[in-house]
Amino acid sequence: MPKSQVFDVYPKGWEKDPANEYIKLAPLDYCVGQVYTNWALFFKLSDSDDRNAIIENLKRGLEVTLSQCRQLCGYVEAHPEGGFCFHKKKESTVEFHVQWLDGPEDEGKYPTFADLEERHFTTQSLGNLDTWCVAPMTYGEKPESQPTSNPKASAFKASIIRGGIVFMMHHHHYCNDINGWAGELYQLAENCAAIWKSPENPAYPPWDPACLDYSSVSKPEPAQLVDGPVSPPRHPDHVQGQWLLFHLPKSKAAELKKLASPEDGSYWISSYDAYTTYIWRLLTKHRAAFYNADLEKNILWGEAVNMRTRIHKKPIAERIQGNVVYVPLSMTSAVPQFTTAEVISEAPLSKLAWYNRQLTNSSTEENLDAMLNMIAAVRDKTTLFLRMDSFPPLSNITTDWRDSKPFDADFGFAKPYGFRHPFDKVDNGYVIVYPARTNGGPNGEDEGNEILIGFEKAIVNNLLEDPEWNRYFEFRGVDGDDKSFK
Repeated sequence: MPKSQVFDVYPKGWEKDPANEYIKLAPLDYCVGQVYTNWALFFKLSDSDDRNAIIENLKRGLEVTLSQCRQLCGYVEAHPEGGFCFHKKKESTVEFHVQWLDGPEDEGKYPTFADLEERHFTTQSLGNLDTWCVAPMTYGEKPESQPTSNPKASAFKASIIRGGIVFMMHHHHYCNDINGWAGELYQLAENCAAIWKSPENPAYPPWDPACLDYSSVSKPEPAQLVDGPVSPPRHPDHVQGQWLLFHLPKSKAAELKKLASPEDGSYWISSYDAYTTYIWRLLTKHRAAFYNADLEKNILWGEAVNMRTRIHKKPIAERIQGNVVYVPLSMTSAVPQFTTAEVISEAPLSKLAWYNRQLTNSSTEENLDAMLNMIAAVRDKTTLFLRMDSFPPLSNITTDWRDSKPFDADFGFAKPYGFRHPFDKVDNGYVIVYPARTNGGPNGEDEGNEILIGFEKAIVNNLLEDPEWNRYFEFRGVDGDDKSFK
């Protein structure tokens, strides 16, 4: 058994905290998945780096950060006045697990940093995910993450391996979306850097209390409430999938942007529009053949859009916590949908890219306000959650993680060398755009974004052998298999 220890971390200054704190969930929190997220940072260290000092630094940094990101403390519980909240008691602590996997007796049992780097930090390269995570805080719909189970809000785990440290940050999705997590990450990194620079007298960065002010993304409940939808189940037609990791070089992204832009320059297409559209087209080609799909039917396209920079009437704090995200879907858009045949080949790529740009552009403050009013009117808001595997096969949902920029987060002792969300559950048709690796990416100056794709396992080879796909995307390996599929 590896050497391990669990610290019960108190927020700094907890002795002066009130007996009970209740942070009500914001309306948009109810609309994300009722799942845990587990963000993994990979730090590359030299033999001379003091691992014990780094662990102490992380522990002290967490103490400060937990006193700021206060929704991370305690449990999700029913609020005394209705709805749900994060309930922090004065004596509440957050678990920080530490394990040493670098001893002589551990050689060959666990991957080294070099092993993980060679395999692009995939979930498969880690082996058993339970080794690196705090149970039950891995992704997936499970009883422990449902709000009625009073899930714990967060936990952290550092695993010391030969050549580095794997630092896992666990949260219930109610706590943060990707960009809320990024705000927390930067606050933690700056707190750690301040301690690393001056352990006795750290100059901590400022913290804006408005990061827990959700008034800009909240609406008062009307006098008359309505029942919400039935909680979505897993769609019965899904088959077992795999996570596939690809790299899109910058030069290839530029080629795709040129390919997807109108020849007459009548409208602007971003690189993101271009490559997400191309992904949609190629994945649909293979998936439609596998499912023998009706080519005249419409198929669902959607994306998660960060709203932090799109709210102007009452701007929100830069590092605001929680979920400030809007998910435009083709089936609810005012723009006419495309049929499966059009997505596969009949519509020009530029027209599909324009369509995706219209969906992104529909993520306006006005549309968000309308959505917030609808949420406010629902009696039981826990029925509003997004379940990725509830959508029918051929659906495509993209989430953009580029703005998280974890590789720029300086902890003092190091910056992250790798960043992943390890999965052991696969949602087919779910596409994640990772930020480009800036600290040692294998393609040097041509290192671009990495793309993680949930795809039907039975037809993985069809995609990998497709010359249209391989013209732009470099395969970096199977990231993970679906351990939940039965």
